[in-house]
Amino acid sequence: MASSVPSVVPPAPAGRAAALRAALAERVVVADGGMGTMLQAAEPSMEDFQHLEGCNEVLNVTRPDIVRSVHEAYFDAGVDCVETNTFGANHSALAEYDIPHRIIELSAAGARAARDVADGFTARDGRPRWVLGSIGPGTKLPTLGHTTYPVLRDAYRDNAAGLIEGGADALLVETSQDLLQTKAAVVGSRRALTESGLDLPLIVQVTVETTGTMLLGSEIGAALTALEPLGIDMIGLNCATGPAEMSEHLRHLARHARVPLSCMPNAGLPVLGANGSHYPLTPGELADAHEAFVREFGLSLIGGCCGTTPEHLRRVVERVRDLTPAPREP
Repeated sequence: MASSVPSVVPPAPAGRAAALRAALAERVVVADGGMGTMLQAAEPSMEDFQHLEGCNEVLNVTRPDIVRSVHEAYFDAGVDCVETNTFGANHSALAEYDIPHRIIELSAAGARAARDVADGFTARDGRPRWVLGSIGPGTKLPTLGHTTYPVLRDAYRDNAAGLIEGGADALLVETSQDLLQTKAAVVGSRRALTESGLDLPLIVQVTVETTGTMLLGSEIGAALTALEPLGIDMIGLNCATGPAEMSEHLRHLARHARVPLSCMPNAGLPVLGANGSHYPLTPGELADAHEAFVREFGLSLIGGCCGTTPEHLRRVVERVRDLTPAPREP
């Protein structure tokens, strides 16, 4: 009788995290691209959303097949890791739907869906695939008094705890617009990691607007100065702009950051046309940008954000497959 055990048994969480750290130290690791548009393209029903229209995280529980299909599309494109569908699994975002008590549930379900797909691909060919636990900014900025730091910190702890429970290999605090909110996410995540007994990479990506600063006016040097002492494993940029607008901020990080760097840009700045807005950057142009960033700034983790598709990431994978991040002397 044939065995039902996969030919390659995925390693334990500590082993996966160690392998991810090793990969980031040796080569370019490629993450996925945009998710929201692909989820919406599957046309989930109001029942799928449990009548909480637009709350994509609910699909982790009601339609994990849709969520898994997005992860599969990116792994088919050749990426090394995918982000969980948990960008809004935080206190302020879920409170708008009156379900803040579901943070851990939805975070764990999102990580579990990504973990299942990643392990399935690894079992096929033995190549490691990783899961990045997405921790989004939410909709309330503590610096502006929308909420308090302790409320955010404790809720981010729950967000991270659910991601760890579901099998994430790293925690990615992304699209950070307020340094106090970012600190709450980092400290909350660190508490969850301590409680779990695991040492997973903790990555932070800030969002710099076209104005040249974060939403509340902090420039990239201030972000680095505030966040690097918190013991994060990696710092970078994502969202808001395309790669062209990120170049000088990455240059600053390359010169001064003592931790590895990441970048996940949008597919350019949105352009308004007759059929609405669209992101103009082609797959080849995104690949051009990432190749330049790896060669010039020594990026270790790259991917895409709004407007990027599996085809964008397929071209990126092809372009950077044989590259080694440029050495840096910050």
